[in-house]
Amino acid sequence: MPGRGPARARTRTCAPTDNRYLAVSVAVHVSVQRVGGRPTPMSKQAREPEIENRKARHDFEIGEIFECGMVLRGSEVKSIRAGQASIAEGFVMARANPPTLELHGAHIAEYPPAGRDRQHVPTRVRRMLAHVSEIRKLALAMQAKGCTLVPLKIYFKNGVAKLLVGVATGRKKGDKRAAIKERETKRDIEREMGRRR
Repeated sequence: MPGRGPARARTRTCAPTDNRYLAVSVAVHVSVQRVGGRPTPMSKQAREPEIENRKARHDFEIGEIFECGMVLRGSEVKSIRAGQASIAEGFVMARANPPTLELHGAHIAEYPPAGRDRQHVPTRVRRMLAHVSEIRKLALAMQAKGCTLVPLKIYFKNGVAKLLVGVATGRKKGDKRAAIKERETKRDIEREMGRRR
């Protein structure tokens, strides 16, 4: 069967019963994937989807990045796991007093199997979780001229949804062109190096 490695047999000898030994052979099957020719266990986290905001890297210069938790409903988690979400039009608001962090404008599609009564509003405002000191730091960053907070990526860490938030400044047209040229040059170099190997 594809994706499975060979069965590994382990034999344990139990304590004597009626002067006889009982040998128990247990065959353990481990789901594996091959990396560099060697079978290695496939972690669940490696199969989790990631929702990236590629537009943010193009439109903004990203400075400091923060990892935050998200308060989500069950149907929202299911939709994200299915890849049915977008943060391209989203933005983050931070307030120092009281410490509040919210995600606005992100679209998480409804999850039909949940039924009508358990659906969520796709573009509702979602509360985020972070340390008070981090929230105050983000709120202070928002006050700087030209700075904004942008969602960069939703991903799962140990089964829990996380959101990367970047402190960003807008790029001018010339900066965008330079960034595109730099990215294309880097891609060409990597492609050429790949051919030489």
